[in-house]
Amino acid sequence: MIGTLFIFSAPSGAGKTSLVKALLQQTSHIGISVSHTTRAPRLGEVDGQDYHFVSVEQFQDMISASAFLEHAQVFDNFYGTSQAWVEQELAAGRDVILEIDWQGAQQVRRLMPDAVSVFIVPPSIAALEQRLTGRGQDDAETIARRMRDAQSEMSHYGEYDYLIVNDNFDNALAELRSVVVARRHRLAAQQVRHADTLASLLADNRA
Repeated sequence: MIGTLFIFSAPSGAGKTSLVKALLQQTSHIGISVSHTTRAPRLGEVDGQDYHFVSVEQFQDMISASAFLEHAQVFDNFYGTSQAWVEQELAAGRDVILEIDWQGAQQVRRLMPDAVSVFIVPPSIAALEQRLTGRGQDDAETIARRMRDAQSEMSHYGEYDYLIVNDNFDNALAELRSVVVARRHRLAAQQVRHADTLASLLADNRA
């Protein structure tokens, strides 16, 4: 497979979603996996674009068919990543981003050990709380729970290949993009992408 599977994880409020959106705008031949979920669509969400919305029965059938690269239950809903879609994209030479938590990352690494993983953290606990509060979406109890979950999530940063501190957005974006660009220039991938060029360069055309 020519493409690279990237795993991006971060606690809620670290800015991962915004960074990924900006990365997609600046980088070609890369896409984000659209997860399957059993939760109901939220206002404005589009099936097949935001998520693949399926029933619990359909999701369980996919688990039985080993269709997921990773899957998890979050509260009362299930989420999963289609293994066939990921492998198809990678085989076509496109990079794929998975936005998943540390548990999903562990599942993916077992099946695809060549995946490149990046963990994104905020510059401080105070900054994280400020970002969560600034959204204006959650009550104090929910924010407190998210803060507890964030510290638990961040304790797994050592399992990842790269660590990015999102203090300054532009700097963090540049660092994230540098990981993608450097990975694309590894020898094995470049040999496939530029096979004709390399063959031409090494051919003896002096005769």
